[in-house]
Formats: sequence, structure tokens, C-alpha cells
Amino acid sequence: MAIKLRLPSVLPALALSLALLPATRALHAQTTSTAASDGAPLSLDAATLAARLDSVFTPWRGTDRPGCAVGVSHHGNTVLERAYGMADLESAATMTPATVVHSASLSKQVTALAVLLLARDFKLSLDDDVRRWLPDLPHYRETGGKPITIRHLLSHSSGLRDFFELLIIARGRFEEERITDADATAVINHQKALNFEPGAEYGYSNTNYLLAAKIVERASGQRFAAFVASRILAPLGMTHSRIRDDVTTLVPGRAVGYTKRGDQWRIDNPNYDVVGPTNMETTVGDLLLLAENLERPTVGDSAIVRQMLTPTALTTGDSTRYGMGLSLVSDRGLHVAEHEGRDPGFRAYLGRWLEPKLTVAVLCNSTEPNSVAFGRDVARLALGPVAPAQSPAPQRATAPSDASKALGWAGVYFEPTTRQVAELTVRNGVLYTDRFTGVRVEALGPRRARLIDSPIELAFDSTTPHPGYVVRWSIPNRRADRFVWRAPIAPALGRAELADYAGTYTSAELDATYRVTAGDSTLTLRTGETPGLVARAVFPDGFVSGQYTIQFVREGGGVAGFEISHPRARGVAFVRTAPVR
Repeated sequence: MAIKLRLPSVLPALALSLALLPATRALHAQTTSTAASDGAPLSLDAATLAARLDSVFTPWRGTDRPGCAVGVSHHGNTVLERAYGMADLESAATMTPATVVHSASLSKQVTALAVLLLARDFKLSLDDDVRRWLPDLPHYRETGGKPITIRHLLSHSSGLRDFFELLIIARGRFEEERITDADATAVINHQKALNFEPGAEYGYSNTNYLLAAKIVERASGQRFAAFVASRILAPLGMTHSRIRDDVTTLVPGRAVGYTKRGDQWRIDNPNYDVVGPTNMETTVGDLLLLAENLERPTVGDSAIVRQMLTPTALTTGDSTRYGMGLSLVSDRGLHVAEHEGRDPGFRAYLGRWLEPKLTVAVLCNSTEPNSVAFGRDVARLALGPVAPAQSPAPQRATAPSDASKALGWAGVYFEPTTRQVAELTVRNGVLYTDRFTGVRVEALGPRRARLIDSPIELAFDSTTPHPGYVVRWSIPNRRADRFVWRAPIAPALGRAELADYAGTYTSAELDATYRVTAGDSTLTLRTGETPGLVARAVFPDGFVSGQYTIQFVREGGGVAGFEISHPRARGVAFVRTAPVR
């Protein structure tokens, strides 16, 4: 039975819940006998850790805001479950550890486990061509005759475009319209191209796990939600969890999702019925049980766990930092199997530190929190410092004379594989990048720089930009991005120059029509009555709007169409059907 406590330090307006857990999960508020790593205890006892968590989650302690729930377990024993803020601002329901919360992409771990169970049962093979189970899936030109396999789906190496991004482009918006399974299936089956050849790259795409869930249904003869409930959730004791395949279903005790607009909270719940990539609703306590299955599998076996925790080998000879349903990263030299969840109105995180056998679960019912940062902060409090040798020494900036040379790196850079744009611009004598929302760039040497307050580093091919010149973005726990210098930062185009691009464009792959109009310094791409994308020129025939890159195509000297690219949906083609006069 969960009891809400008011601690002496709690302010009157504070909404904070501390669960006194059943004996099967709880530890007393004292130093545990379990080891943080090979015999070392956790850095803090449960009571001290709880007090420290209160400090970490201070921004979410109140009755006037959404909240977060957090759970910590060690060697399979729950250290604590704690919650902050409100589950429902209208009904004044507080967030508790037992609150059911939408977990977004944490669902992928369950989907991968479901597929692997069927493979163990010889109902399917991971090397099956997905068209064995889904014969309506198109034959894409990038495959070169090679099949897309179930293994490609689970490892995000299929090259399939993300159906969410495709529908956003097709509709011009996301929040207002419900997305059904039929909507997702239709747009997937209309695609003519992939992002890349299957097995050649890692490319996160929700399409992979939507199709994986459909294969589970075909191979098992059950609805995906029913299969997961009987084969995974019930055996693990995840009694508060479910796959929600109908967004209109009532769920008692469920948290409402929120987004902040200005200084006001607005309701913002996911509007889609799709399962596989998302739509598991759960509690932090249930998530701790799911993660513990990686250490002592109640569902599946050690062979299945090994498959989930093995980095994917690509056809290029490289390996990725994703297994099956889990990202495989390093935190201060410790191996972590984790996943983040990001959906409208919700943020989630589940991480398992493998050597110390520590699990952290975070569920938040708004888009404001950084759930990954919260999870890492909680783990560092629980584990304490790691060996100094595992923590790199901080880099020092160069002398001002070298730093001033960095201003010469300004320009427009283009990543030809993902078709993304990164700009380095000078403002008030300081270099900034727009790739991460106006972050300052600091020189580390003649050809090296880093982003301020960030572990991201840049490595330049030379000290002088020129066509073909390359900058590599090194981001922890992912491959380096290779951007090629494309053009200097140029003045905005005028209305007369932009008028050349105006017209009506259609996409057969999306069954969508866009009207492109010229403004004083930007283009607006609009479908229907939506606000549209406002795009500015960055290089000849190339425009950007947020994460979207628009490249116009010319034939016979005139504009014939454009391709729009997002990191998860590259090169979606539109053909010009009429100019605007």
C-alpha cells in the first residue's frame, strides 16, 4: 500500500509522494548490502538518495505544474520510487509512483522482446524477408535485390523512412489530427525509396517497430496488445502496464500530458493508435521489473538478452550503438543499456547500468523535462564517483589569437548522406552554430573546436574553408557526422529571386500537394490551411526550415520540383505542377 508522506522540509505548496513499497520491492532506508560494482555499496543510503532526488527534481515540485516519477533499483531490489508534481492539473491529482504514464519509445524494448520470443519458438526467423509476413510492402530501388529482414527492423538498419515524419510532411501538422494504424500503413506502402540500403547504416525509424508489431500479430495469431500482455507483462509482474491500441480507451489513474506555451500549460496527449514503436502505458515500478529481466530473465533467456545487448554489425564493417530495442552507450566508462521516450506531452527514460546492476526509470507528463539527463543524474548520485582515469580532463580554450582564427570557419555545411545542414555563423565577434539552437563554438586549436558546455567536438580538415572542406562533429555515443563546406553565409534572397521557386508541387509518395509562395526574404511551403514551413536560402537552390532541408531540382534551366529531407525521412520528392504567376 502506497502512503503519501509530508516530509519536514516540504513547503506547503509542494506535491511530493514517497511510496512505501511492498516487501518484494522495498529496501529499508539504510545502506544496502548490494554492490554498486563488484562489492562496492551504493554511494548513498535510500533516505539520503531520496533527499538528493528532491533537489534534482526541484523544478517539478509543485501543485501548479505537471510532474515526474522516478524509480531506482539495485541488484533487483527496489531502492526507492518517488514522484513529484501533478498527474492531472484539472482534477488536482498528484503524481505518484503508481501513476500510469505514457512511455513513448520505451515500448520498443517490449516489441523487440516479443519478436525474439517468437523467434525462439520457431514461429519466425530474424533473417526472414519482411515481405514473407507483410507482402504489401513495396520493393524499393535501394535494396539492390537484397531483402529487408526482421533483424534490420529491430536494429534500425532497414533504411525505411519514419512514418511519423512522412505524415507530418504530408499533413503539414501533427497535433491536430488523429493518426490511425491505417494511416501509417498507407503512407509506408506508398513509398518508392529508402533512406539507405538495408544494413548499410543505422537510421532510427518508428516504421521499423510498427512493422515488427504487425509481424508479431501475423506470426502469433494474436493482437499485439494481447500477445504482449500474456507473454511479457503478466510473467514479469508488470500489473500496471498495458499496450494502448485505442487512444479513446479510458485508463484509470493515467497521467495527462502537457506542453508549455508561453507561461501556460496546455493539454498535449499523443493522438495515435499505432503500436510497436510507442503506446505502452506503465509505471516506474513496472519499468524496473522490465529492466531487471536483462539480468535475470523471467521472460526469454540469456540468449535473447545477448541479442538485445549486442551492437549491430553493418555491411560497411562498422557497428552501431543500438542492439534490439535498446541503445548501448557508455556513461563514465560504465556500460549502459537504455532508451529514451519522447512523444507529445510526455518524456521517459529507462537505463540499466550493466556492471553495477543499477536501474533508473523516469516518467514525466510534459515535454519540458530532459528525462535522459534526469536519469543520468540519478545514477551518478546513486553510484558516486567513478575512477578519475575514466573521466577525460576538461579541454582548455586556445589563446585569443587562435580563437579569432576560428571565425574563418563560418559558413554553410551540408551532410550529403542525411542531407542535413549545419551553419556556423559569427555574431558580435563570436562563432555560433545553429545546429543545436544557437550554441557558442570555442576553439581548441587550429583545426579543433567544441560547443560550450557540451561534450560535442568539431574537427576541421584545414584552417581555411573551401569547396569540399570537411568538418566532423564528434558526439558521444554515436558516429561522427561528416559535414562538407558548401557555401559562405550569404545575404537573404529577395522577393524577385524567390519568385522563381513559387508554384504548386505534388508528391505521389505522400498523396500531398504543397503551394510555395515567395516572401520578402523567405519561402513558405504550405499544404491546405496549415501555417506551413518558412524556409530561407542557405546555398544555391537549397533552403532550410528547422530540421527540414529543401533542395529544388532544375530541368532545362527551370525549377522542376524539390526534395524535402528530415533526418528520419530523406529525399521525399515533389514535382512542380504549375508555377505561380
